[in-house]
Amino acid sequence: MLFYSENMKAIIIGATGASGKELVNQLINDSTYTEIICLVRRKLNVHDSKIKEVIIDFDKLNDYKKYFSADVAYSCLGTTLKAAGSKEAQWIIDYDYQYHFAQISKENHVSTFVLISSIGANKDSKIFYSKMKGKLEAEVLKLDFNRTIIFQPPSLIRPNSNRKGEIFGMKLIQFFNSIGLFKNYKPLHVSDLAKAMIIATQQLATGSYFISPKQIIKMTSNS
Repeated sequence: MLFYSENMKAIIIGATGASGKELVNQLINDSTYTEIICLVRRKLNVHDSKIKEVIIDFDKLNDYKKYFSADVAYSCLGTTLKAAGSKEAQWIIDYDYQYHFAQISKENHVSTFVLISSIGANKDSKIFYSKMKGKLEAEVLKLDFNRTIIFQPPSLIRPNSNRKGEIFGMKLIQFFNSIGLFKNYKPLHVSDLAKAMIIATQQLATGSYFISPKQIIKMTSNS
């Protein structure tokens, strides 16, 4: 069963981050989508008739159930350990908020759930970040959406990024790529990730999918 239609509604969390912003911009320019509900903690500063901006408190997500009327839910939320301040705080943002978003989406009969995870996600990993992402993937799959699409991108190229650790890591990976190593970890621009997320909602049938970096590149290069 395909889910493509000419009047799609999307609901998004993480719309103020680099990946989320790019996704919103591309959805605005996609005629398939007629409404984009953005649940945000601060204003988007994006002005378009498609946008329905809802300022929320993520700790009280249940209070906003009435806005969960959509065909596709996009979960783009995420932070760094440095920005969060502790592993506990990062877990709340990267796991708790996103899982709760998925739960409410399921309760409100959203048919497709799209999650930005990470390459190397593994619920049994001894690495905190990989374990957190892997556990979120596993629990979202248990909700049994008509379609669950999980993207596992490598390091992301974010416009005007000021994350020093991210910049250093990206340069290191690019060096290894230049000598033929870690090709699966080649940095990906957020615009390509967003493009692949939209393509996936238009092309994939019922089921659960894990989208690897290679598949992201294939999706965007063929469109």
